[in-house]
Amino acid sequence: MNWGKIKITNKIFNDYFNISKIRESRRVYKQQMQRVKDLPENYQYVFKKIQNHMWQFVAAPDYDMMEVHYGLIDLFEEGASNGKSILEVTGEDVAAFVDELLKNTRTYTDDWRTKLNNEIKNKIGIDKNTKK
Repeated sequence: MNWGKIKITNKIFNDYFNISKIRESRRVYKQQMQRVKDLPENYQYVFKKIQNHMWQFVAAPDYDMMEVHYGLIDLFEEGASNGKSILEVTGEDVAAFVDELLKNTRTYTDDWRTKLNNEIKNKIGIDKNTKK
């Protein structure tokens, strides 16, 4: 019996098919989205634009994107409660702000870069110590 495959199968089940976990995740997500609805209109608009942009790069649901997402809500709530404009919170270059948010988060682009480099290294047999 291959115990490694069983562990992977159990993890996949727990992450993607566990009904109680799915319900809990949805409940938490709805609570977080209510927090967004309670923000000033400009904050809501920028949050939704950032959210749409961020989700284009997510590698998989089990990565830490939701933590980044919820942290962004915290940051926006703090900015709004301190009377700051949304661009005082994000800076005028919102795309750079998002890049900074995602800097330590695994994304599709990270996976694509790794895959590209690995495929090339494997195909042409690059050794770190020799040049070919």
